[in-house]
Amino acid sequence: MAKKPIQYDENGYRKFGIRDKLAYAAGDFGCNMSFALKGTVQTFWLVYMMMETGLLSALLLVVQIWDAINDPIIGALIDKDKGNYKNKFFGSLGKFKTYIFIGACGLLVAGALVFIPVPNADVWLKAVLFILGYVVWDACYTVANVPYGSMLSLITEDAGERAQLSTWRSVGSMVGNIFPMVLLPMLIWKKEVNPDGTPMLNPETGVQVETLLGERVFWVALIMGVLGFVAFLFMIKTTTIRVDENTVKAGEDVPRFNVIKAFGNFMKNRPAVGCTISAMGMFLGMQSATTANTIMFATYFGLASLSGVVTLIGFLPMFLFMPFIKKLVNKYGKKECSVVGTMVSLVGGVIMMIFPIIANKTIGLVIYMIGLILFGIGMGVYTCVSWAMMGDAIDYNEWKFGTREEGTVYSLHSFFRKLAQGVGPSIVLLIMGALGYIEELGTAGQSAATSHNMCWLVSGLYLFSAVMQFIGVAFIYNLDKKTLDKMNNDLAAKHAETDAQAEVVAEEVVVDAE
Repeated sequence: MAKKPIQYDENGYRKFGIRDKLAYAAGDFGCNMSFALKGTVQTFWLVYMMMETGLLSALLLVVQIWDAINDPIIGALIDKDKGNYKNKFFGSLGKFKTYIFIGACGLLVAGALVFIPVPNADVWLKAVLFILGYVVWDACYTVANVPYGSMLSLITEDAGERAQLSTWRSVGSMVGNIFPMVLLPMLIWKKEVNPDGTPMLNPETGVQVETLLGERVFWVALIMGVLGFVAFLFMIKTTTIRVDENTVKAGEDVPRFNVIKAFGNFMKNRPAVGCTISAMGMFLGMQSATTANTIMFATYFGLASLSGVVTLIGFLPMFLFMPFIKKLVNKYGKKECSVVGTMVSLVGGVIMMIFPIIANKTIGLVIYMIGLILFGIGMGVYTCVSWAMMGDAIDYNEWKFGTREEGTVYSLHSFFRKLAQGVGPSIVLLIMGALGYIEELGTAGQSAATSHNMCWLVSGLYLFSAVMQFIGVAFIYNLDKKTLDKMNNDLAAKHAETDAQAEVVAEEVVVDAE
């Protein structure tokens, strides 16, 4: 069968197609081979390295500050670089692909640097290894991820094709997350047995003891780095750049502004504040509960190795629900769908608060999963439309106050999201210490009271998350379907009038010139 000839556009580039989508999806798969390890960092340093909860909490805050500032620094570095890079294997690379390649090479080993297994080292050495490992890892990740995100605008100028790339990026992200979510716990947790082959039970909790294989975490991180590197190579080799690189910014070109004034304007924008509170709630539930959730499965259920499978089952309905969200939003509106979704999440959170009361752990696990599934369905609705709702918040600023202020609104929204991502896990570690978790005992020697407290902590975090999401979209975000339609019509009329005035001015200039 003869090969189908390659079709080219009017500029001589290969036409946009499935090859571009697969390549871009592979890029986010490569990113997530590294990023997905982030949830394991706290568990590794708490359980295997036996770092004190207060110290680990403080160190997490330090590295989160670095996480917040290195994105714009590296973005600005890429923007200033005007080099036209070439490579014997890839040919003409351009600066964006070059930086992705450099970051990918670093991530081959950087992801494992934060998992160097030395549990008997002095506390000061552990702290130094944590900081250095995390800083190097995060820098390499940013060098790859920032230009990767910007490349969406380089592959095509067509808005519809860019939307398709965004969807395929989500597919790559989802696949990249599922792989470590399910397999990683199976690979790094070991059920202990006695010399006679019988399960080794914790006398306090009655469940089989599971230990974290710290040396294996290091090697698994290296393997994931290799998989990510292969995915990056496929993306770099396959992706076609159709837009001039120097027209796209990797960093944030934001003018200087008064922080107090910017914050005041942001607080007046109800849709932006509502979206931000909901997003913070989402991250507090998803990321802050990660370590407590792992400890709960290890000490209360004795199922740490299967914790990823349970989490996947809980959130799988969210992905199955995604294809239908567009039709629902078009019919009922973003706010309306999100409110219903957060109400479902609230029900899920309340159900989760029931399972610690149940004496039978098998029944308790079933109730926990039911609550998690409902929470995932509800959160999925908001997740699908969250960035579109933020876009409407930008329009709201122009509608109400006459200015768009994209940079201010998005930067403050991003700041509060990162605040939840950074401060949340640190606070949870402190709470775990207050609830009786003793790091020197690992997961094998925790008391029954501590393991039960982890159940209440995890359930409480998910419920708190659902409450924040509900308050944000139901009571603060004020762009329902009717109001949104009015706003869009008003802005369309305003823009049409502005365009008409601009055309008149342009005609007058031409007449004067003649």
